Amino acid sequence: MAVTSPQRLRLLPSLARPAATVALALMLWSSVALATSFSTQDSGWEGCSILTSILSTVVGSQNVVVTQNLVWGDLKPEDGLIVLHPVHAVNPDELSAFLRAGGRVAVLDDYGAGDEILGRFHIRRLPPPQRPARALRNNPALAIAEPVADMTPARTMSVHPTVASVTQLVTNHPTGLSHPNLSAVLQIRARGEPDVVIAVAGQVGRGRLLAVSDPSIVINQMMRYPGNREFAAGLARYLVDDDTWGSRGGRVFVVTNEFREEGAFGNQSSIAKSLGATLRDVASVLADTREHGLPSTLLLVLGALAALGTVTWLGAVGARAYRRVPPRFARPVPLVAQGGVAGRAAVLAAPTTHRALAILELKSALEEAMASRLGLEVPVSAADLYGGLQKAGALDDGQLKALKKLLLMMGMVETSVTAGRPIRIRERDVKSAANIVKNLLGATEHNGHVEPHREE
Repeated sequence: MAVTSPQRLRLLPSLARPAATVALALMLWSSVALATSFSTQDSGWEGCSILTSILSTVVGSQNVVVTQNLVWGDLKPEDGLIVLHPVHAVNPDELSAFLRAGGRVAVLDDYGAGDEILGRFHIRRLPPPQRPARALRNNPALAIAEPVADMTPARTMSVHPTVASVTQLVTNHPTGLSHPNLSAVLQIRARGEPDVVIAVAGQVGRGRLLAVSDPSIVINQMMRYPGNREFAAGLARYLVDDDTWGSRGGRVFVVTNEFREEGAFGNQSSIAKSLGATLRDVASVLADTREHGLPSTLLLVLGALAALGTVTWLGAVGARAYRRVPPRFARPVPLVAQGGVAGRAAVLAAPTTHRALAILELKSALEEAMASRLGLEVPVSAADLYGGLQKAGALDDGQLKALKKLLLMMGMVETSVTAGRPIRIRERDVKSAANIVKNLLGATEHNGHVEPHREE
């Protein structure tokens, strides 16, 4: 029997509810899967719980430290560190210090912040081969990687200890790595194009660094393949195996995705390391601000502060009392704008007036007063003035000597002012010259008026 329109309308909600439930379940599952990718606690296909189990089996569960808060002070030179798909770069100063002291570090990352870590050690990322020689189900994204064998001085072929038990390893959307001096550990052979290395290792100080360009090789889904499991076990052994400088047997620290960092390796911090960490924190905050903008709470606080500052400024300006300015015709005339002795004295005493002008004023006063006493015409030269006073006997030898020295100094000042480059005159020089002029004038006044010699 055909279903009428009202019946269809009644059936729609009953059919929509299961569909909505399924869609919601898929959304929740996908969000959980994305949130737990590479998580060591996740037993799903993208988690790394099997990796944690293998590490515990090889080195002992008491020696495996899975943390999202990496405290550098807890690490020792005999320990190992696995950095899996980091969201932010590890502190390069602490990482380098840990490696130089003897620690071992494995960085497994493809599209996270691993490039910043590897870039410090001059490791460059390369694209994967387009036509790998071997791939799972002929899928280039699932290329098969093989250990790289090197020729030893004893003419024997050897591979890196991490892949000593690995014959082949299945990758999952890998990238390549390149470094001129580090040893190749794993590579993907290609047809008609160069082979691509996906793992390199080398020594840094007393420590060792292993870089792998595909972290997906250790997720639970990929651990079904024997080579991937052997790689995980070999990685655990490599991080704690004895070294040439002594026995190790330390712990294996594992950090994944978004993790925090605290402290300094060896609990020793320097000014340079602290400054570098501060600059990196500032750069990280600025980068996050550029990408996501300022937090809403901070914007609210800044807006409130801006509004408060505006109101305060308006209130201060509005309540400011201004002095009444009298009209210009009613204002007193400043001394520097007046004529006569008062105006000239104000100009000479002004802070902006060069002291050389005061010396020239003293010179003019001395010449006029002395010429008047000797009956000479102004202007009078320094030689005529000195000779007239000497001939008239108005000054003793000491006073004549002081006069000669004073006239020489005044002449130098006058020459420099005329040339447009007045010499430096100190305040005490002006006071000393004024005292000498006063004393000389007083001496001539005390000796009485001297009539000039008249020729017959």
